[in-house]
Parts: sequence; structure tokens; C-alpha cells
Amino acid sequence: MTGIINYGAGNIFSLTAALDRLKIPYGMISKPEDFDQYDRYIIPGVGHAGAAMKKLNETGLVPIIKNLSKPVLGICVGMQLLTDFSEEGDSVLTGITPVKTLLFREDLKLKVPHMGWNRVKQETNNPLFKGMAPASYFYFVHSYFIEFNPTFTIASADYGLKFSAAIQKQNFYGVQFHPEKSGEAGETLLKNFSKI
Repeated sequence: MTGIINYGAGNIFSLTAALDRLKIPYGMISKPEDFDQYDRYIIPGVGHAGAAMKKLNETGLVPIIKNLSKPVLGICVGMQLLTDFSEEGDSVLTGITPVKTLLFREDLKLKVPHMGWNRVKQETNNPLFKGMAPASYFYFVHSYFIEFNPTFTIASADYGLKFSAAIQKQNFYGVQFHPEKSGEAGETLLKNFSKI
């Protein structure tokens, strides 16, 4: 069963609606003893990475999250929380994955936030993308991106520059897009995560 880490900064409703549609069982995690009930975890998130990290720190769950050995999926800001640092508020994050979250620069002459459908290209053969075409479209809403790093990037997208659309470090996965808003491809990804 999937545990959703509920720290007050996630877009819980659209995620739970998608899991209900897919008949993927889930529950909420708000205290340390809740973790034992689940065999995988999702860290949702929308909004400001610094504010989200502050809320996550206030729960006291960060040391437990950093030591999890079961599969973890961070979505959007939940993915950014897995990195070392965000330029959004000059925020120190969990440091689980040694990469940075950076602002799309105005000199790219592109509208920020990056919002809408974009092509995601698989960089590795990863179980998160099992059964999908090598490039599929997913729905994005973000002003900050995780830098491309061939060690941790499992899928990339382009928006003025190449960035990490999905990352993995050991049992920790992250996706910058919103699978719960990404139609069939997003549903496939959530189903794949439920089987990792």
C-alpha cells in the first residue's frame, strides 16, 4: 500500500483522485509510526520549495524520510525537496540527491512558469516508465527546475534548456511533472510506481 506524506504543502486531492481512479490503495502519513503501515511512499507538493521544506521540517519526519529503504516518489515540489538546494528562497532541502533546483532565467525568453504539456524523453531504461514510448507527453507547472545530471536523471525535457524531468537515486524517485494530471502516460507511471 502507498503512504502519502501529508505535511500540509501537497496537492493531495488531485493525487488521491487519480489513485482512486486507478484503484491503487493508499493512506496518509503524518507521524513517524505511520510509515510502518506502507510499502512505498509519495511526497506530493505544490508551491514554494522553501515553504514546503519548512513545513516538512516542522513535522519531524525528515530524518525518517532520509533513511527510508522502500520506494519513494516525489512529485513536482516533492521532487525538488529531494535535492540539495533550491534557488527559491535560497533554501536548503533534504540533500537526498546531490543536485540543485534552479530558476528558469528570463534571458531564455520563455514564459515562466513553464506550464502545459511537454515531451519527456527517457534517458535510461527505468521501471517508472515501463510500457511507455521512449518519449511521452506529461503536464508541467513550474518556475524552478532540477539541473540535468547524467548520474541521476532518468528522463529529461527541454524548455530553453535541457533539465531533469525525472530523477532516481537508489530507492528515491522524483518527477517534475504532475502524473495525476497527465492522462494515460501519468496513470501508467503511477501504476508502475505502485509495483516497484
